[in-house]
Amino acid sequence: MATYNKRGYKPKTKVEKEQDIEEGSTTAEVFNTLDETASKTEDFVAKNQKYIFIIIGVVALVVLGSLAYKEFVAAPKQENAMNDMFQAQKYFDQAVTGVAKDSLYNLALTGGEGKFGMLDVIEEYSGTDAANLANYYAGTAYLRLKDYKNAVEYLSAFDSEDEVLAPLAKGNIGDAFVQLNQKEDALEYYEKAAKMRDNEYTTPMYLYKAGAIALDLGEADKALDYFTQIKEKYPNATEASTVDVFIGKAQVLANK
Repeated sequence: MATYNKRGYKPKTKVEKEQDIEEGSTTAEVFNTLDETASKTEDFVAKNQKYIFIIIGVVALVVLGSLAYKEFVAAPKQENAMNDMFQAQKYFDQAVTGVAKDSLYNLALTGGEGKFGMLDVIEEYSGTDAANLANYYAGTAYLRLKDYKNAVEYLSAFDSEDEVLAPLAKGNIGDAFVQLNQKEDALEYYEKAAKMRDNEYTTPMYLYKAGAIALDLGEADKALDYFTQIKEKYPNATEASTVDVFIGKAQVLANK
């Protein structure tokens, strides 16, 4: 019988036919392996179906529980904490800008007019952002009231990534250590405060304080480095207006 060959058709060679057979065998082996794997998986699921459902259920409960906690517990708790802290924060702000500072700082700490103070917020709303912020206010209030040990305690409990508050908290701890005559500790915290953020306000301020304490401790080279940084990097800062005097003092001491 005559056969029809398409134009350009070339019969396969013996080698090509053998390759097709090998490829077909390989493909068949792959599908057989996949079938076996799928079968084993099905058997595993069938045998352990109860435990798998339990695990899925536990994971779902954890996820849903976390979402529910944030939505119905954490968020309302934070809102209540901020509301309860409002009056204490108002007392603090008045103390910073007004008169009768000591009495206002005490009211900020312990409360007044039937409202919470910062210490109440810390105790009642532990774990919230409001309680964390209250630690900053309480520590700063104690610093202004010259209760330096409590200032260190509460400021140390404050944790923040804020551009200004974070270095201010560290610097305030340094101020408290100066008053406690723990100058090495003060220098450590001033250095931390200066390095935490790079801005025109807190960085030169704490470089200046670190330099002054370093001079007092006889660490002239370190002091010179800090004062020079102010002169070169922050020429518009308030501290830069007098820094040349301190650079001169540091140079004299460093060359002795």
